[in-house]
Amino acid sequence: MCNLYTMTATVDELRRMFGGFEGDTANLPPFDEIYPGKTAPVLQRGEDGGLRLETMTWGFPGPAAAKGRPVTNVRNLDSPFWRSALGNIERRCIVPVTRFCEWSAQPDPATKRKRKHWFGMHEERDPLFAFAGLWRPGARDGTAKEGSAEEDTGRPFMAFLTCNANATVGAVHPKAMPVMLRPADALAWLELDREAACALAIPFPDADMRRING
Repeated sequence: MCNLYTMTATVDELRRMFGGFEGDTANLPPFDEIYPGKTAPVLQRGEDGGLRLETMTWGFPGPAAAKGRPVTNVRNLDSPFWRSALGNIERRCIVPVTRFCEWSAQPDPATKRKRKHWFGMHEERDPLFAFAGLWRPGARDGTAKEGSAEEDTGRPFMAFLTCNANATVGAVHPKAMPVMLRPADALAWLELDREAACALAIPFPDADMRRING
């Protein structure tokens, strides 16, 4: 399960990759370490059909059965928890990324801590790509749980899809990897019907990415 990534691209780099968009673009800082519960930039379709840049909290509020624990990764695409969002193109988003982390299965003998392994695009390609994401509004109507992030900010939430791991990621984390999208596929993710959109949830080609360290 991916629980750490970075997004250090500038607004201009985002525009070159995904096209023009609206939103608060005056000052987009580098996001060096994005963990669950933190905010991150996300692109979604606006009411006029164009792209809009928003800042969202990573992790949907979890179901009661999970005691509300935030859900950060979308693995089972047939789960009732995700079904309505996947079928509604207005609830899809793209999550810009410059690299992501998977943790070693075993702790490092010297530090006794699990080691970070970073992954990203092949060095001959632009480092910016996207995860296939889903989002939901934050509560602004007094229905949020007392003391929750929703009550504090009303900020929307996002999570992103995962799929079977390719060989590159699987060498560290064999169970799954995030669904990585090229620019054309990222824009298609926002527009396709549910079946075609879910067909994009496949392992990214090993030849187009690399392990950055470790």
